[in-house]
Amino acid sequence: MSEMPVSLPKRLSPSAASTFDQCPRRWRFRYIENRPEPSGEAALVGSFVHRVLELLLAEEPEGRTIDRAKQLARDTWPETAARDDFSELELDPQAERAFRWKGWSAIEGLWTLEDPAAIQVHSTEQRVEVQLDGVPFVGIIDRVEQDTDGLVVTDYKSGRPPRPRFRADKLHQVLLYAAALREMDRTPTRARLLYLGSSVIETPATNDAVDEAVGQLRGTWDHLVDSCEHDTFTPQTGPLCGWCPHLLDCPEGRTEVEQRIAAGRIREDAPAVALVA
Repeated sequence: MSEMPVSLPKRLSPSAASTFDQCPRRWRFRYIENRPEPSGEAALVGSFVHRVLELLLAEEPEGRTIDRAKQLARDTWPETAARDDFSELELDPQAERAFRWKGWSAIEGLWTLEDPAAIQVHSTEQRVEVQLDGVPFVGIIDRVEQDTDGLVVTDYKSGRPPRPRFRADKLHQVLLYAAALREMDRTPTRARLLYLGSSVIETPATNDAVDEAVGQLRGTWDHLVDSCEHDTFTPQTGPLCGWCPHLLDCPEGRTEVEQRIAAGRIREDAPAVALVA
């Protein structure tokens, strides 16, 4: 790196903060150099599911049925199919059917966790842009609803639920959303993750829990500011190097992957296996 200052981002989203925490160099590639990153099948499935559920909850409560969700999924599918990043997956007809089935299974899984007709929707896909302890925070909240104990922040997940020791990290994002709403004088009582068709993970949005999440965000921001001031974005090598699209431009990451391949300590489906072969 040049050790010359680079411009700070105007806003920091949960995904950008997570990327920086995982690997500062990857953050630089993505957010400073604006290098494209493929969405990947899991992310596209999630986008499809989120869109259908957003439309479903815009219906009147009595209209939030599985049959209506099926129709919305059919109507929405062309939007996903027309995306460039979907075309880049190069799915054959059988793989495309599997993709659609994975999406539908997640959508249908909502009914195993709750009755959509009983939800008192406050907002869906709400954009928030606030200062959190001096950090210019931005995010989009999947859903805010009114429950008997107050407002609840909900984030949908179409993947597998985390192991217990990783749950606190996963709840970090929704607690930041709770912090953003608190700044807007709409303090939630709970924050939760809906792993569709599987389980609900939630936590009380106490001031202590929210403040802790904001403190972690502030720590990330301070580290990011220092990295930008000196243009020093040290790579954080590890198993995730196997999925980094910038591997060939990161000597440390490439060495990490080569060592893991030699030791048999990398998954066979990691894209990096083909890159360094």
